[in-house]
Amino acid sequence: MRTNELEGQKALVTGATAGIGRAIAVKLAQAGATVHIVGRRAELGKETLRLAEQAGGEAHLILADLADLENVRGLAADVGDVDVLVNNAGIYPFSPTPEQSPESYEQVFGINVRAAYFLTAALAPAMVARKRGSIVNVSSVAGQVGPAGTSVYSASKAAMDALTRSWAAEFGAAGVRVNSVAPGPIRTDNAVREVGEAFEGFSASTLLGRAGEPEEIAEAVLFLASSRSSYITGAVLNADGGYVAV
Repeated sequence: MRTNELEGQKALVTGATAGIGRAIAVKLAQAGATVHIVGRRAELGKETLRLAEQAGGEAHLILADLADLENVRGLAADVGDVDVLVNNAGIYPFSPTPEQSPESYEQVFGINVRAAYFLTAALAPAMVARKRGSIVNVSSVAGQVGPAGTSVYSASKAAMDALTRSWAAEFGAAGVRVNSVAPGPIRTDNAVREVGEAFEGFSASTLLGRAGEPEEIAEAVLFLASSRSSYITGAVLNADGGYVAV
């Protein structure tokens, strides 16, 4: 059902062609925002576009490789001013620390941290000038608990939560809010494939005893993007079924 929480607002969601990012893009479109869907895969992106429009919103697909800093800068220039920025793009090639290649390390930080950093650097000044805006970083509980074999991914997500706090302090006086959503085990094709057999055990270990769904993360993002969270900034909202509570 279409709502009007974000009516007249412009949103940009990275990593939005599948999984959590797709659910976020559709949810923001359903809330009335004009959504710019950013990702690398055209066919998946077209499906996200269809779902966003089916939800009653206006949406646009932008293909971009956020590992390339010039693509990040070009994306910001092409989209222009936004009211809501969701830094969701991320990759997670897990490996033990002694087996971590420098190339993979650079790729993880390039997409998970650097892209979000410079996209925010390009788009936040206009939010500051207008004295309003919401930035939501999608991090992970892995940045808080550090599971074995996830050192680079966990470090990249801890970095995103650190950026949330720093940006909240930097932009808060201008009325721009910055928050993180930290998902636990979420049932997406990529997560199930990358985590493998351990995914079900990880999910069962949450206090709710199950994996989350992408739509549940999208609801958390919408809350932080909307005026319902008008007095919340610099926060990390764990959407993890209670995984880190005990």
